[in-house]
Amino acid sequence: MALTPIQQDITIKQLDAWGSLTGIGGEILDGSDVQAYGKMTHGAPTDAISAGYFGTSQGKYRLVYPFNEQATLLQGEVRITDESTGQSKLYRAGDTWFVTKGTSTLWEVLSDGYTKHYLSFN
Repeated sequence: MALTPIQQDITIKQLDAWGSLTGIGGEILDGSDVQAYGKMTHGAPTDAISAGYFGTSQGKYRLVYPFNEQATLLQGEVRITDESTGQSKLYRAGDTWFVTKGTSTLWEVLSDGYTKHYLSFN
C-alpha cells in the first residue's frame, strides 16, 4: 500500500505531453490544436481503476467520458457543460465534480490551460 500526496500547485508544464486531445478521443470545436498532458499516480488510463493528473491547453472541445470520474481542479479555469441536460458550471482551483461514464461534455478552457487530479473507474 502507498500514500500519495496530491500536489495542489502542479501545472501542465510539469506533466508529460500526451499529444493532441483528438488522440485520446476528444473532438476539438474551435479550430485550435488543444494539447493533452498527464501523469499517472495510480495504474494506467486503461485500467479498471486509475488516478492521475490531467490537463489541456486553452481551447473548446467535446469529450464523451469513457469511464466514471471524480476530479478536483488544481490550476486554471474551465466551464464544463453536460450536453444531456444543458447544465453548465464554471470551475476554478479547488472545485470538485463527478461525471458518469458515457456523459457527453463540452469543455471551454478559459485560462491558458488547466490541471486536475482525477480518480476514474469503469
